[in-house]
Amino acid sequence: EAIHPDAATALAEAGFDVVQTRHSPPFDDLAHVAADAVVLGVRSRTPVDARLLEACPSLLAVGAFCVGTEQIDLTACRRRGVAVFNAPYSNTRSVVELALGEMIMLLRGVFGRSNDLHAGKWTKSADGCREIRGKRLGIVGYGSIGSQLSVLAEALGMDVVYYDIAEKLSLGNAKKVPFEELLATSDVVSLHVDGRPGNRGFFGEREIGMMKPGAVLLNLSRGFVVDLDALARALMSKHLAGVAIDVFLHEPAANGDPFDCPLQGLPNVILTPHIGGSTEEAQQNIGRFVTGRLLDYLRLGSTSASVNLPVVHPPRRKEGHRIAHLHDNVPGMLARLNDTFARRGINITGQHLDTRGDVGYAIVDFESDEAPALAADVAALPGTIFSRLVY
Repeated sequence: EAIHPDAATALAEAGFDVVQTRHSPPFDDLAHVAADAVVLGVRSRTPVDARLLEACPSLLAVGAFCVGTEQIDLTACRRRGVAVFNAPYSNTRSVVELALGEMIMLLRGVFGRSNDLHAGKWTKSADGCREIRGKRLGIVGYGSIGSQLSVLAEALGMDVVYYDIAEKLSLGNAKKVPFEELLATSDVVSLHVDGRPGNRGFFGEREIGMMKPGAVLLNLSRGFVVDLDALARALMSKHLAGVAIDVFLHEPAANGDPFDCPLQGLPNVILTPHIGGSTEEAQQNIGRFVTGRLLDYLRLGSTSASVNLPVVHPPRRKEGHRIAHLHDNVPGMLARLNDTFARRGINITGQHLDTRGDVGYAIVDFESDEAPALAADVAALPGTIFSRLVY
């Protein structure tokens, strides 16, 4: 689904017949085109659930060519032996740069003055125009995006504080503070929380009311985090001086579709169509990273960076064969697997194993002329979720 040309080229050069679609297709269309797919590549709006997995029995892996995986049923994929890979860090710089630009534009009131000039009205004034130097930035969510924003904002002269539910290493001079203190003292509040269900409706009337009068708010995280109606009221009452929103609860399915939002038409509001990570560089990085992980999985059995399977990253052996075995994480499973090799008199030359919750994943290297027959024996073991002869 709308992957970068470099990713499509790499997959094609690896021998895949690559079928692409520009936008997120309806379920029936996707189920039809992916019915015999080995790999499915999706973006953030395409759901991958148990029903779709049932319609795609040949599927080995899903590549999420985006940051989040909320659209994918990771448990259903794991129980069917489908590995899922995403690109959690490939577009962080793009999001951070947009956030920094929006802070500057909002504090300077640039868009209002630009609109005046487009309308033929000259309004040169310093009223309401502020530098970001010396202002306090409050970052809610100090992950890969929030922490990078922290470093760059401090380099521009901002005083940075942050709040996160987990303990994180503070970078530079950034300080972790209580959530209430962050809201009450920050000139700019930037939200960078993840998509967990607990963050739904996280920032509403109460939190907006706790913000410092005249502050600005940015949300480049998830559309369901902020109450936009409450935000509109705060702008109209002049409690907040500006807002930048890049993500929305209800987003159009395709370019050109109608869009409606309670913030439209309000002064000093920047609305962008979910483009925080949409730069040419970010899409290229995402395409290369996810494609690399998919090819490593298919060629080597490596689950490095998988979000739903145990992580095993074995080196490639120049000789012999390799079996990948996903199984129920129960006592005696590895013994039964090894016994299958022993019964055929096959020596194991290398073995790698890890577990994750209710499943275990083993990579077994061996040398034998009986590889297909052995693979069939391994696949028939009780407790096997998925097994394949990698090479």
